[in-house]
Amino acid sequence: MKHEYPRLFIGGDWVEAASCDVNVVTGAATEQPIGRTPLGTPTDIDAAVRAARRAFDTPGWSDLTPADRADTLDRFAAALLARGDVIAPLVSSENGMPISRSIAANVKSPAAALTYYANLARTLPLEEERPSFTGGVTRVRREPVGVVGAIVPWNYPVMLAMMKIAPALAAGCTVVLKPAVETALDANVLAEAAAAAGLPAGVLNVVPGGREASQALVAHPDVGKIAFTGSTPVGRDIAQVCGRLLRPVTLELGGKSAAVVLEDADLASTAAGLATASFPNNGQTCYASTRILAPRSRYAETLEAVTETARSLVVGDPLDPATDIGPVVSARQRESIEGYLAQGRAAGARITTGGARPSHLDRGWYLEPTVFGDVSNDMVIAREEIFGPVVVVIPYADDRDAVRLANDSDFGLAGSVWSADVERANAVARRISTGSVGVNGYALDLASPFGGYKDSGLGRELGPEGLAAYFQLKSVFQPNH
Repeated sequence: MKHEYPRLFIGGDWVEAASCDVNVVTGAATEQPIGRTPLGTPTDIDAAVRAARRAFDTPGWSDLTPADRADTLDRFAAALLARGDVIAPLVSSENGMPISRSIAANVKSPAAALTYYANLARTLPLEEERPSFTGGVTRVRREPVGVVGAIVPWNYPVMLAMMKIAPALAAGCTVVLKPAVETALDANVLAEAAAAAGLPAGVLNVVPGGREASQALVAHPDVGKIAFTGSTPVGRDIAQVCGRLLRPVTLELGGKSAAVVLEDADLASTAAGLATASFPNNGQTCYASTRILAPRSRYAETLEAVTETARSLVVGDPLDPATDIGPVVSARQRESIEGYLAQGRAAGARITTGGARPSHLDRGWYLEPTVFGDVSNDMVIAREEIFGPVVVVIPYADDRDAVRLANDSDFGLAGSVWSADVERANAVARRISTGSVGVNGYALDLASPFGGYKDSGLGRELGPEGLAAYFQLKSVFQPNH
């Protein structure tokens, strides 16, 4: 196999794992092994946390000036970019992400996040004086929370890791990264980049593992904060543990976001935009606008436009730059999606395109991009996160009804509004109960907070708010004499 990692990156070195268990990573398009890593255990997690704690407690990373840490983050960004030719195709092989998206999502954007937080660290004061109401002054200090346990999923493995690593390191924290087993290989390339950038030993540790490793990290007594991206049920379990321990936690969870197509929208440009907003990364995207709300007066033509757009997407090898839709990450994930397709049909929804495995591909976990029409918002396919290339088109009566339907969801992560009138679109966007909304498009903004309402999570990542999450505040009072 091409990508062999027989050891774990802990304490600045590649060390033997506590167990002989091996994690074999299988290619989503080939169904063949592409590499392997050790399968981390709670013992390995303990070793990684202790290494991170030593790196935090001893004079070193947390004692550097913000400018010195920022310089290291800049070198980390450069080392990541230098490995782009390895990382981007590796992630595409692991989880099926089309290479055109992987270059941006797993190389350029993570490097940009490091640079962004490096620049923010250089300008953010760690201490400020405030006049005290009792006389004298109070110095308010920002201090790093300590060891951060970062647990990330397989769909955007490098970027989601860096949304935690970059602000944590900028704040002076140290990190134990627990990547998903499906995308454990790229996490080791990330570790190689960190070492090449000169991160001190123990500042970043990488332990791939399953549920037991995650549970050990969440509950470890030397961890100061947990940052998790993943499913809502797992997020609830993590929140319960962190609540009992009174441990800070950031949770970026599931979504079932609405794309509100207003009556005056240009359907050609809207449908083209929905190709990106609704089907990113083969639908394996938490913020994807998978509920498309269309006005009744234009429902048939909206459904037709969305159907034609989905039908035009090229399904194929994720390493081919011409591919729009690659395979989903695993056989189990495809089976889960196919279960939702069956539920949709049974509920009376109508598939207008897709709904099957592509006939021209006999290997790989592929599914055709699928559009459901005649959907009501109470159907399972309209309420649960499918996490595949499947969208539903739901009719609404007027703008007020569109907002009602958009908000009639357990989730509130993202969404989009499409209109020829930007002011009208923004007025609708303000009424949608969700963490972020795009107008005539959707994209994450590194400089703005990202996170969810309701079952979509707690806290925010990205922007200055993402850095603030890795500080604790101390007030030092000094009276007048």
